[in-house]
Amino acid sequence: MYLLGIETSCDETSAAIVQDGRRVLSNVIASSRDLFATSGGVIPEEAARKQVECFLPVLHACLEQAGIARDAIDAIAVTKGPGLLGSLLVGTVSTRALGALWRKPVLGIHHTLGHLSSAWLAPPGEEPETIDFPLLALSASGGHTDLWLRESHTRCTLLGKTRDDAAGEAFDKGASLLGLPYPGGPSLAKAAEDGDETAFDFPLPFQGEPHLDFSFSGLKTSLKYTLRDALESGQRLADILADLSASYQMAICRHLSDRMHRSLAQHPEIREVQIVGGVSANTRLRALLRERAGTIPVRAPRTIAYCTDNAAMIAGAAYFLVQERGMSAYDTWETEASLPLSAEAW
Repeated sequence: MYLLGIETSCDETSAAIVQDGRRVLSNVIASSRDLFATSGGVIPEEAARKQVECFLPVLHACLEQAGIARDAIDAIAVTKGPGLLGSLLVGTVSTRALGALWRKPVLGIHHTLGHLSSAWLAPPGEEPETIDFPLLALSASGGHTDLWLRESHTRCTLLGKTRDDAAGEAFDKGASLLGLPYPGGPSLAKAAEDGDETAFDFPLPFQGEPHLDFSFSGLKTSLKYTLRDALESGQRLADILADLSASYQMAICRHLSDRMHRSLAQHPEIREVQIVGGVSANTRLRALLRERAGTIPVRAPRTIAYCTDNAAMIAGAAYFLVQERGMSAYDTWETEASLPLSAEAW
């Protein structure tokens, strides 16, 4: 089964061809991220305008790289939400028109289900791997941070979610406080490379509490006052930037790994841990999760492109949705900026 995926939920325009939910034939991504380096975040109207310009060139490049004719495509999948409404509409309206023109069914895919499906993707030339359920999935990005117990691709239980900022937001806001460029995750990780992650002490949110929710707003506030106190004491930002970045990054990673570790204790049936979403690209987080998971394997997407928003994960999710739900996967759907975090919304 060949699926064309379309993803336009934020500042990327992406199209991909995926065979049987796992084998990626092409995955083209055009990002307007550089446009927002000075604004410190995405400007929704500008992102949507750029996506209108990029949609057809990205689609053509995707088909050319995959090396298959459009007649071979069985269905088209597009992100239906959540995300920026204008950006979502660029994708869903264009995809519905494409489906009508090509006479292909169109599936609306929940963005989170896309990320949860990204660990199955095998880049061109590589073989897909077998993954066994049940598993624990930590989905962390700039828009969400969730912890899922997954018994199958569509049977999922939400164990915990953030009560305020997402992990990616914590990186972005922390980087902004430190004068680092957007996006904050990569820039803060780079600044932390030569730093001492024990140099500054940050709190561990919900320490000792049995629930599995997250909270990152307190870490951002702690960084703000730690930086203020350091500068008032006569220290220069340039002299403490690496240590402060490393300590703050470690605080975010500790919180994520602590919730994961507690989940494993509560669910001994878990066979593996998956970390997906933009924050899964952080190498320090991957290392800490593997350290805390012990003998349980920890899997992340095979390439950085599958960590961030991409169309291959949307096509993959669509395949698994059809496999487990049959024709109901093609039911009528709407574009929605906000969608609940539940398997019922898939």
